[in-house]
Amino acid sequence: MDTRVVIRRGVPLGAEEQVAELYWEAFGRKLGAALDPPERGRAFIARHLHHDRAAVALTPGGDRVVGVAGYQVDGRALTGGGGRDVLSAYGLFRGLPRLAVLALLERTPEPGELVMDGIAVDPAQRGTGIGGLLLTEIAAIAAEHGCSRVRLDVIDVNPRARALYERHGFTAVRTEQTPYLKRLMGFGAVTTMHRATPARPGNTPEEQQ
Repeated sequence: MDTRVVIRRGVPLGAEEQVAELYWEAFGRKLGAALDPPERGRAFIARHLHHDRAAVALTPGGDRVVGVAGYQVDGRALTGGGGRDVLSAYGLFRGLPRLAVLALLERTPEPGELVMDGIAVDPAQRGTGIGGLLLTEIAAIAAEHGCSRVRLDVIDVNPRARALYERHGFTAVRTEQTPYLKRLMGFGAVTTMHRATPARPGNTPEEQQ
């Protein structure tokens, strides 16, 4: 595990562009279909973040975000911006097709479920344990929200991410073939994975089920 980072909840004020840069580096191929060009997409993400819907990894001085895990619970996700915001940023005729693409990426949590929006780590820091630290923090957040499990989706062209999730207790529950997204977003299948949350202090395992 990397001891050179500090895990905190929430995106620090002033770090919005850092988080947007990490997200775009990790998910730009997927997000670019809706929010290109890159500089405009990153600006849109930074402008519409929900700061309280993330766990972040910071350098010891707290001056730089080197990892972020966004999540959705209680109707709020890390990445925001509704239809009106997209149309305002891109205009009516360019915005409507983008809304259709974004709709393909929507994931609504089921009762008692926290959905991870994505995890992104600075390329220079990968392989140092940051991803695992963030996943552990997300599981703790889920438990505090009374959720019995964490859900995430991983695409077929990202086996490294899937291996990380499996090492940290996630199991695959279904795979959806998405050949219609291969050319548009670069992947042809999505696997949904679940991880049970840890028991909260004072609760028995039966109470968590």
